[in-house]
This record gives sequence, C-alpha cells and structure tokens, in this order.
Amino acid sequence: MWGMGNRHSPEASLSADEARRIALRAQGFIGAPDRKAGVRGVLRSLGTVQLDTISVLARSHELVAYARLGAVGRERVDRAYWSDAHSFEYWSHAACILPIEEWPLFAFRRRAHRERTMWGKGVSERTYRDMLAQLRERGPLTSTELGGAKKTADWWDWSETKIAVEAALAKGDVVCTTRRGWKRVYDLAERAVPAELREQDLSDAECHRRLVRQAGIAMGVATRSDLADYHRIRGADVDAVIGDTGLVRVDVAGWKDPAWADPAALEQLPRGRHRTTLLSPFDSLIWHRPRTDRIFDFTHRLEAYVPRPKRIHGYFAMPILAGGKLIGRVDPGRDGGALVARQISLFDVRHAPQAASALREAATWVGAEEVRIDRCDEPAVADSLRSELSGHAS
Repeated sequence: MWGMGNRHSPEASLSADEARRIALRAQGFIGAPDRKAGVRGVLRSLGTVQLDTISVLARSHELVAYARLGAVGRERVDRAYWSDAHSFEYWSHAACILPIEEWPLFAFRRRAHRERTMWGKGVSERTYRDMLAQLRERGPLTSTELGGAKKTADWWDWSETKIAVEAALAKGDVVCTTRRGWKRVYDLAERAVPAELREQDLSDAECHRRLVRQAGIAMGVATRSDLADYHRIRGADVDAVIGDTGLVRVDVAGWKDPAWADPAALEQLPRGRHRTTLLSPFDSLIWHRPRTDRIFDFTHRLEAYVPRPKRIHGYFAMPILAGGKLIGRVDPGRDGGALVARQISLFDVRHAPQAASALREAATWVGAEEVRIDRCDEPAVADSLRSELSGHAS
C-alpha cells in the first residue's frame, strides 16, 4: 500500500498524495474533529500554536483552533488556551502558546538566553531584582502594572522594567501562562510552573531530540528543513538527534530531499472527511512556505507588511482548504454585520461551493449575518460564489 516491500523496513516510499494526506491527518484536517479533546487537544497535538498581533476575523491562535474544530465559541477558545495554567507562552516557531508539559523541552533555549549579554542590556541588577520582588509580593502582573511598558509612544521603546521582565521571560525566571486584554501577564516560574516540570533538567541534546520527535509526529511526514523550522532548531542539531527520535526515513515522490515520518502515521492510509475551512497564514499546516509549496503546489505570502499598491492577494489573505487541497485565497474583513471577502481568488470555478461553505461557516463563527463579495477578478467565479451564497440564504 505504501510502496513498502516490508512493513517493518526502516524506509518507505510514499507518493506525493499519500504524504499530503498524512500531513493533513497529523495536523487535524482529516476525519471528524475530536470535540471531546477540544482546543486543548489541538494544542497538545500540534505542540505549538503561533501568536500574532494581527486580528482580522480573529487572532491567529483562535483561527488555528477554529480551522480544526469548527465554530467553537471564541470565549471558549480563549479560556481553553489560557486558564488553569494549562499552557505557557514562549519562543518556539515564533512567539507561541505551548502545552505546559513542554516547559522542560525549552531548557536549551532558556540556557542560551541566560548566556547572552544582549538580553537585559541597559537594565540594572536593581531593576531586575525589584521586578521579581514585585511579582513575588503582588502576584501575576502585566508590564504596565509592574511600572510601565514604554518610555514613549513608539512600540519599540520599552521601559527598563519592560526590558527586565522580557529578559526574565526569555531566561525562565518568569513565565506567561495567561493574557489579559492581549497583554502578557507575568508570574514567577517557581510559582506558576509545576515543580515536577521545573525539576527536569534536560540536556540540550535531549531537548532537541524530544522537540524534533514532537515536530515529526505533529507533521506526519517532514524533511530536515521542516523539522528544523517547526520549533526553530538549527539543522545541525536536527542531524545530531534524528536517529534517536523514532522517526523513520522515507522517500516521497517529487520531493528533492529525504524525509522522516511518524511510524504510526504509516500504519494505514488516512481516511475520513476532509475539513473545509479558512486557514490563518500563521497556521502550522502552512507556516513554512517551502513545505506549503512542496505539499500543496501553493505559493503563499503574507502581505500585511507589503505596501498596499504592491499587494496581490490582500492584507491578510487566508488560504482556503477543501478536499485536502488549497483551492484559493480570501482576504476577509468585517463591515457591520457582514463578513466581507475584500478580495477572493479561486483556481477553478468548480470550487465555488466549497469556498462559499468556508465563508458561511466563518461568518457564523464571528457572528456575521451575511457574506459579501467585494472583489473577484474572475467574473464567472464571482457569479458562482454569489449564487451559492444567495441560494443558501434563501
């Protein structure tokens, strides 16, 4: 079935389609969503969920849960991430939410930050001690409550206290296990992180081994660069531990580089219903653009920081996933009670029903009463989409 002469052989050959379906299942897009496990189950399965300040339909970490579970209430999503010290925020793929049980796996990064003089540059030892003393005496606090986040209105001009608490976060003296109004709430790691996790002192190599294994399971099948990118580990560190991760070496038709797979993912061909949904550009299914191009033949670029005249697909263009493929993009927005497709493009007019379905579900999730198409450069696609949307409304 998998091009394997022997199921127990250390190597397998996969078609590009098999690899794509394995990746989709591993990321939670094939089969019925595990609603019992819910948002926390999604987080544990992915291992890391990226945060970002941009909020269009919702913030990216909310969109990640929605894409897999459907229209779960946004407040419920937020509570699942941030209550009961279930998770913590740290530098993984970027600034990410991580399951609290992964705290020991980032010891290598905390050690590296402690050894770097750049963190805490310009901060006196007294400021650092005072900041820790405030947290100890007053409990969890935002940077504003600690004494001010900024010196000026410029976002990069942090106060000395803000620099101190961010340095403490990087080094592991402080942890963020919740946010309040999108502000980090800082607490002492000795108070917020369970002792059994803090007491695990893993070597750098063991941290890398566990993170590479976790990334391999979360992606199903991945190249060396995919594995390195997931938690932003150096390729040389991936090479040093890959043989001890339990991942097996596989060849994928059409992939130039060798890959590794979760053995459990090779047991049977992924089956079940494909999810139809909109994807955040920061979703772990597509955040590594070379992998997205390789698996889906789909080149994507976030244009939020591209000057408006140079944008091709829009400020926050979201890929549309349907039938296990990326069928187009939509740049969404809100206008009163309407979800607005400010710009939408599909590869084929026959994908209009799936795109309309994705837009309708997203509208329901954010409480919009209608979907409006503002711009679509293909008249036949625009007509078909509007027909699908109006037909459903009637």
